[in-house]
Amino acid sequence: MNKLIRFQLSLMMFLEFFIWGGWFVTLGTFLGYNLNASDVQISTAFSTQSWGAIIAPFIIGLIADRFFNAERILGILHITGAILLYMMYISTDFAEFYPLVLAYMIAYMPTLALVNSVSFNQMKDPAKEFSFIRVFGTIGWIVAGLVISYLFYWDAPEARQDGMLKYTFLMVSIASAFLGLFSFTLPKTPPTADRSKKVSIVETLGLDALSLLKDRNFLMFFLASVLICIPLAFYYQNTNPFLSEIGVENPTGLMTIGQVSEVLFMLLLPFFFKRFGFKMTIIAGMLAWTVRYFLFAYGNSGELIFMLLTGIALHGICYDFFFVSGQIYTDFKAGSKYKSSAQGLITLATYGVGMLIGFYVAGLITNAYLTGDKMHDWETIWIYPAVFAFGIMLLFALFFKNEKIDKKDIEI
Repeated sequence: MNKLIRFQLSLMMFLEFFIWGGWFVTLGTFLGYNLNASDVQISTAFSTQSWGAIIAPFIIGLIADRFFNAERILGILHITGAILLYMMYISTDFAEFYPLVLAYMIAYMPTLALVNSVSFNQMKDPAKEFSFIRVFGTIGWIVAGLVISYLFYWDAPEARQDGMLKYTFLMVSIASAFLGLFSFTLPKTPPTADRSKKVSIVETLGLDALSLLKDRNFLMFFLASVLICIPLAFYYQNTNPFLSEIGVENPTGLMTIGQVSEVLFMLLLPFFFKRFGFKMTIIAGMLAWTVRYFLFAYGNSGELIFMLLTGIALHGICYDFFFVSGQIYTDFKAGSKYKSSAQGLITLATYGVGMLIGFYVAGLITNAYLTGDKMHDWETIWIYPAVFAFGIMLLFALFFKNEKIDKKDIEI
């Protein structure tokens, strides 16, 4: 790969996740302060990510893989996204905002697969080359948070009260328009599927991999993957509003500690995986969810703020040790026959069905502990996902039989 292509792919990844991190992290806080949305409405807005994840395979499997170059569809979707983000920026009530964010997530979620396709198409050895490109996505998410908190101060108390968080949508609208136009300059990535071969909806969604559920271990892992998305939804939906409400300064910037942690623990994952095995790695990930939420429940913005920062820093273990390890395990169990279908099935089950349930549950519980005008009993709220994650961990520990995975299967 020459330097120009490496630069193009790195910038593409940077912008892809700068856009997502630039509005999604503060969405709950924005809706509460700018549009006076209820907790249930906020959860409904977050659930659009799940609907996007459910619909994305149709766009990729039935259109992108068969008829059009990936970089062209990427460009069209991001230009469409730029228009929708601008309309979200000028929205004045939730009824107007919701259909826009739903349409945007349906357009955005397929781009996550498209940027990977464009990248892989230029690599001779993706196992060695992709991580260098993908890390720029994490950097993009981090930069977005730092810009919001430390450059523009849009999440400062006075700025939130004045509705300044709406400018996050304007910022990412500009970035999306740029990425949309830039995408047309990316290396050509023609469709790879054979148009003469009919592809069923079952294959497109990865549902042909459902036969893997006959394996008791994979079934247990599959169920744990869906259920752990309920605690995950609490983090995505509630962390920024929680930090803002209890008076933590620069909450969006501080949350980037989680992405830094994600990079560090990604590097540690192969060692942990080889040393302790898949089962203990997954258990460690689920236990980290429990610890994180107890830290959130009993920490505060004063002397115990270190508890909140530690909880955020656990994101690397929470995400990498469960979800990345799960992708490796799925690849191992699927074999060559269901390799792609199985990954699609897990994505559909987690970011689709699991998160859809998770955001709904998080919204109901958060709303149930509303104590005043935009104030909540956060200690009680965080206990729910902590206990739930611990329960999932116990069930997994009891019913999942440890398996040995070959070293060649754990390349990150």
